[in-house]
Amino acid sequence: MKRLLDIVASLLALLLLSPVLVLAAGAVALESGFPVLFRQQRVGQGGRLFQMFKFRSMVKDAASIGPYFTSGDDPRITRVGRFLRRSSIDELPQLLNVLRGDMSLVGPRPDVPAQQALYRPEDWAVRCSVRPGITGLAQATLRSQATPEQRLAADLDYARRPGLWRDLRIIAMTFGRLTGKGSN
Repeated sequence: MKRLLDIVASLLALLLLSPVLVLAAGAVALESGFPVLFRQQRVGQGGRLFQMFKFRSMVKDAASIGPYFTSGDDPRITRVGRFLRRSSIDELPQLLNVLRGDMSLVGPRPDVPAQQALYRPEDWAVRCSVRPGITGLAQATLRSQATPEQRLAADLDYARRPGLWRDLRIIAMTFGRLTGKGSN
């Protein structure tokens, strides 16, 4: 049932949000050229590697001139990129990852392979037991204010107790945070 929800919701979202996707792609291209999508290898369910898509919010080749993580004042982030990140529009291409089956709408955010070293082996196994998501419990409850420990706890809690109703609640909480109607 979860996979069916992922497919139907991502198709519907891509259709409804197509004007936003076109505008975002155009803004990235106008400001800093092509490519407009950023692709990065991430770890999926069962430890399987896949290419995750996002709108490019940083200068070209940003990964070669800095770390895999960013801070709010990272000079590699473009002006358009700041808006895309603040509004979470940069995440919308991940709907394609959902359609492909690499990701789900809800699950732990996918890590880059290097982040496996930050986990205990048993925590990594639990985290990789479910498909990664566009949003997750940590994003719905804490957004970017979460500490690494809080994010891990939320990811493990979700992976240990996934469920369709829980997913729907997390999606509603995420929309609340994005629209300013959720708690900060």
